[in-house]
Amino acid sequence: MHVFEVLSDPVRRRILELLGSGEMASGEVVEAIGSEFGITQAAVSQHLKVLRESGFARVRADAQRRLYSVDAAGLQMVDAWLGQFRRFWEPKLDALATEIARGKRERRRAPIAARPGKRA
Repeated sequence: MHVFEVLSDPVRRRILELLGSGEMASGEVVEAIGSEFGITQAAVSQHLKVLRESGFARVRADAQRRLYSVDAAGLQMVDAWLGQFRRFWEPKLDALATEIARGKRERRRAPIAARPGKRA
């Protein structure tokens, strides 16, 4: 399955968002996703399996619990694909950063009375 097919599903995206804040037990994922999307434990397990097999999530056993976390490998695949397009927005973001810095510098140099929102 292509990485964007994996991410095209809103349930899998939401699971990744949850895992992005830290490791979670499978039961916690099932509870959160089940209540949010109204799907069964079996359906959530299938989504977790897809995330594992595609490199977006990893699982480790802790006694009887299965703990899930984000696996950077899947995100690196997305980043690599996006890399071919960075040339379209990076120069614009660099130019924006320059303009923001220039504006800050000009505001610092302006007399206090001339600053927006300041009264003499």
